[in-house]
Amino acid sequence: MWEEPCISGEHGSGTVFFSGCNMGCVFCQNKEISRGEVGKIIPTERLVEIFFELQEKGANNINLVTGDMFIPTIKTAIERAKSRNIKIPFLLNTSSYIEVDTLKMLDGLIDIYLPDFKYIREQDAVRYSKAKGYVDVAKAAIDEMIRQHPNCEFGSDNDEENLIKKGVVVRHLLMPGMLIQAKMIVRYLYDKYGDNIFISLMNQYTPNGQLQDYPEIDRKVSERDYKSLVEYAASIGVVNGYMQVGETAKESFIPSFDCSGV
Repeated sequence: MWEEPCISGEHGSGTVFFSGCNMGCVFCQNKEISRGEVGKIIPTERLVEIFFELQEKGANNINLVTGDMFIPTIKTAIERAKSRNIKIPFLLNTSSYIEVDTLKMLDGLIDIYLPDFKYIREQDAVRYSKAKGYVDVAKAAIDEMIRQHPNCEFGSDNDEENLIKKGVVVRHLLMPGMLIQAKMIVRYLYDKYGDNIFISLMNQYTPNGQLQDYPEIDRKVSERDYKSLVEYAASIGVVNGYMQVGETAKESFIPSFDCSGV
């Protein structure tokens, strides 16, 4: 699973996946877990223990993936971990399809937000992710994240430098045939937030073999389109950003879920 260099570093990010998802992306690469087909029910205290186990293994941070439906439990677990002096930052890896009031519960607890901004066209959010109202919800959610962390802060840890300690890194996954929308998203983010955030442009879209009803997205993203997106971001002044290089649209970038470590 790919993470930005400021998150993964050399020692890696301590990723914790939560089963289930409040979106219904037809192209989901992790359907096994997002549909709740796998997973293990654990008490809150076990989650706290997992946080410390990941820290002991040298993880640079605790990376909470698709935890949007478990925020009350996550809040309690982080509060307990911080009361016991856990040292590494907490990161929320989210679709941005999350209410502002829910995010406010995490104010002072989540150190780094890693939101996706999937769509800026409502019709695509509905067609491909069954996410009615996504655009407005995501914009408001990202606003709240940046209210909590208006600037990115970096530091060193585990003998590594330039690791993010606080801030917001907004991701966008380029999808087939959606280059114009991707450029609109980059323009929106940069016009509104400038250099206060990092923008991460991803090209790892991988067809999942179940897109017969969506032939327009049943293919990988072309190198030409991705290059065009990256060049566009640079042309409007984006400096704080990440791009992917090499072959990322393949199944080796999709994790398996065997509940190991839980």
